Amino acid sequence: MYPVLFHIGSHAFYSFGLMAALALIVPAYFVWRILRRHGVGGDFAYELIFAAGIGGFGGARLYWILQHWGEARGHLLSTAFGGFGLTWYGGLIGGFIFVVAWSLFRKVPVGLVANAMGPAVALGYAIGRIGCQLSGDGDYGKPSTLPWAMGYPHGTVPTPPGVRVQPTPVYETIAMVIVFYILYRMAKRAQPGWYVFAWFLILAGSERFLVEFLRRNPVWELGLTAPQWISLGSILVGGILVLATRRNPVLEPVARGRAARRAEAR
Repeated sequence: MYPVLFHIGSHAFYSFGLMAALALIVPAYFVWRILRRHGVGGDFAYELIFAAGIGGFGGARLYWILQHWGEARGHLLSTAFGGFGLTWYGGLIGGFIFVVAWSLFRKVPVGLVANAMGPAVALGYAIGRIGCQLSGDGDYGKPSTLPWAMGYPHGTVPTPPGVRVQPTPVYETIAMVIVFYILYRMAKRAQPGWYVFAWFLILAGSERFLVEFLRRNPVWELGLTAPQWISLGSILVGGILVLATRRNPVLEPVARGRAARRAEAR
């Protein structure tokens, strides 16, 4: 494990922080490619990633604080701005709100933006899980005797000496790279608004639901963990969106649509 990649003087550079930065930067390139293909200026893609980053990190931290209120309430300021405590679903909700708000402000079709963000969020999640693997932050799975099981004795949340566990961050990275590939191929083609994002909710929810059987999260209700219940909600919402949007007309390129509206106005 490599929780700390290197030091410059007394300052440590953490593997999780590097992967979190890459999880924003690398997907921006693919958002730019998708939006440019659909007639949206390239600069808007980077504005979206900035909005997603602010909303995502803020939402992830807020969700974690609410989940661990008893632990965090005594030192809210240090918890809010500290270097730990991020939750995936909180980040997704926060990033979603900020991206939608910025798209409305810039008058870009939200359905098109959602389709472009679907594969980007999947890729960002895959990269983020590499950070979890390198830092050994406790997102690994249950004890296992499988040949590829591993220990995290030097992680930020270390495993006991000699204990080998399911490397669930590796599983999730592989799964979400596949999800990214599927969604990216879909998003490059003209689609109804929200259609690609709907499939992101289904595929990402399915991945998280299944991997939770191997992780260490406590059971919440009916034998399922809290992330599994949220995953079921994600799958349900995605399924409803697919049914509601699949027969809608595909979105025309933004520049062409604006030109047509200007011509009609004359």
